[in-house]
Amino acid sequence: MKLLPLLLLLFLLPFPVFSQEEDQEVAPDQFANMVRLDEIKARNLGIEFADVIETDFESTVFAIGRIEEIPSRHSVLSSRIPGRIVGLEAIEGDRVEADQLLVKVESRQPGNPPPVISLHSPIAGIVSESHVRMGEPVEPSNELLDIIDLSEVWAVARVPEQEAASLKVGSKSRIRIAALPAKTFTGELIRFGTTADPKAGTLDAIFRIANADYALRPGMRAEFSIVSSSRPNVMAVPLEALQGDSANRVVYAKDFDLPNVFIKSPVQTGARNDRYVEIISGLFPGDQVVTKGSYFLGFVGGGGGSLKDALDAAHGHPHNEDGTPMTDDEIAKSELTDDAHEGHAAANSHLVLPLALIAIFAVVLLIVSSIKNAKAHSRIRDLEGGKPAPTEPVGSNNL
Repeated sequence: MKLLPLLLLLFLLPFPVFSQEEDQEVAPDQFANMVRLDEIKARNLGIEFADVIETDFESTVFAIGRIEEIPSRHSVLSSRIPGRIVGLEAIEGDRVEADQLLVKVESRQPGNPPPVISLHSPIAGIVSESHVRMGEPVEPSNELLDIIDLSEVWAVARVPEQEAASLKVGSKSRIRIAALPAKTFTGELIRFGTTADPKAGTLDAIFRIANADYALRPGMRAEFSIVSSSRPNVMAVPLEALQGDSANRVVYAKDFDLPNVFIKSPVQTGARNDRYVEIISGLFPGDQVVTKGSYFLGFVGGGGGSLKDALDAAHGHPHNEDGTPMTDDEIAKSELTDDAHEGHAAANSHLVLPLALIAIFAVVLLIVSSIKNAKAHSRIRDLEGGKPAPTEPVGSNNL
């Protein structure tokens, strides 16, 4: 058992011991706010950018409401004579042109055959309701078809009463429709409602919207961002670029030199609307900030390699761990250190085999010596106990 520590020492001492610290890259504090992605991660996140701009910043009022038809663009088709329906050329949902034949009514006046009256569309639009079927009797008081011209519609916003005072006729609004999320419509305020809703505390604000493709239909839900005022030359970024909580707002800015490197930049924010947030400090006009994919940058870490290596590659000269360029003396010292490490490693690699053989030979000698010592101690114990000592065979090797 006494040989075990010695054997371990013999095995460990001859072999070179290499420090692992050189291979473990520790992110320096000065790079704590930088994130670097490789090409694959950048593509997977779908990174997109927007420029920091100085623009006319609009203050907006948010409201919800619905699309409604314009009353003056709603027409009803009826018959001037009593009779029955013998021809029906349009049904609900059909788009019709002005003066297009829609219904034929057979008169109740005698005749063989009885006279037939043709009814034409009074306006171009869409058939919103049909109240008749083939063969159905009709009277002059009956509504046969309802036709609505939807080339323009009203978007009616339920504006909180306290916000209504900041709006005026002619105010613009960006209008988003729940059923059409990919498109934003623009409307102009043309009038307010005649009465307020006392329960909801709102007042109707009516906007006119062009609807040439008839995509908007009465009853659709709408969200309004109504422009109440505007300030010129305000630095702003898109809302989706802003991350962090209310006390620590940050954006991720694109590094000017390093590819796929983003700087986590704390910012002070001001007002915001439905599209932009005002930046009071922390950025400069012309900076590029991450919009799509910015939320996930806080979770991906610095995966993608050494930022120091990225600086070296981008600028063509070596840098210190704090990102500052190396001086000539520092470069020379670094090269000497690298050469010393390489020479030490090479020397150690040449010594591995000879030292290993020496270690093995030493172990063999120790084992033989141990056996010999054990036999000597055994003889001594036998002599002390009165037993004849065993004789060595002729030709034995006495070491």
